[in-house]
Amino acid sequence: MAPLVPSSQPWVEKYRPRQVKDVAHQEEVVRVLTNTLQTADLPHMLFYGPPGTGKTTTALAIAYQLYGPELYKSRVLELNASDDRGINVVRTKIKDFAAVAVGTARKGGYPCPPYKIIILDEADSMTEDAQNALRRTMETYSKVTRFFFICNYISRIIEPLASRCAKFRFKPLSEEVMSNRILHICNEEGLSLDSQALATLSTISNGDLRRAITYLQSAARLFGSSISSTDLISVSGAIPEDVIKKLLASCKSGEFDVANKEVNNIIADGYPVSQLISQFLDVIVTADIPDEQKARICKKLGEADKCLVDGADEYLQLLDVASETIRALFDMPQSLVF
Repeated sequence: MAPLVPSSQPWVEKYRPRQVKDVAHQEEVVRVLTNTLQTADLPHMLFYGPPGTGKTTTALAIAYQLYGPELYKSRVLELNASDDRGINVVRTKIKDFAAVAVGTARKGGYPCPPYKIIILDEADSMTEDAQNALRRTMETYSKVTRFFFICNYISRIIEPLASRCAKFRFKPLSEEVMSNRILHICNEEGLSLDSQALATLSTISNGDLRRAITYLQSAARLFGSSISSTDLISVSGAIPEDVIKKLLASCKSGEFDVANKEVNNIIADGYPVSQLISQFLDVIVTADIPDEQKARICKKLGEADKCLVDGADEYLQLLDVASETIRALFDMPQSLVF
């Protein structure tokens, strides 16, 4: 096994696919885009789906395959959520870039079609006014410019923009696909990962390959070339399963004081309650309890999560969740009766 050699480059970038055909798990998207790349005649495109599934990677790969490294900088404008993309930028920077015509000269064997590409990453964070301002720009300069919109939530893209694009949905990555990619990186980096650690990594990353690779690199930096399931949980910030099970067991006891003690322990250990609620939901959904009780508990979890987002106290919200869980498990009325 090769020794672990530290590298300054994040593995997310180091192992990012450079060609569309190398993008994992998105078979339909890859097949359609590979055929489209052969003609080099692309429509406006809208990529949507969960984080870490290959949307930005695919957009960048298309641009590199069309123009190569030499023309990429002059032919592609990439704007991310960190850039100012308000209505003024749409009217100036984007419009000015879109208006410039380009030649058809081929360089280095790349197709180099006679249009430019504007990639708008995290497009669902653009204001509605900015999106409306893009409508006319897209139509006016469609001969010399193509737009790629990338977002997590297609519902936040206004209908006039969405209807002008070919839509591609990116699916969450399956455990098998993610495991294959992670094992490839482990092999390249000289890491040892057992089957339990691999399963844990898939679970805590929730189909997000980027997050899985980041956790893997963090664990490698902290714990060396041999990584266990416990190591991955500690770097990910996920809450150990034992903690969740203890909380549920305390609720099943039916004793408020027992549940309150467990809640105090969780708060004292500094676990984030929003993360705990998310993991508690997974445990409740798979638990062997009646559906009506599950529904009551899940409803309370949703309410508590909203309160936490609005800035509520973590201890009180977790105590409220524990109290409602006890009431649900023992079929007590939902409201207090005086």
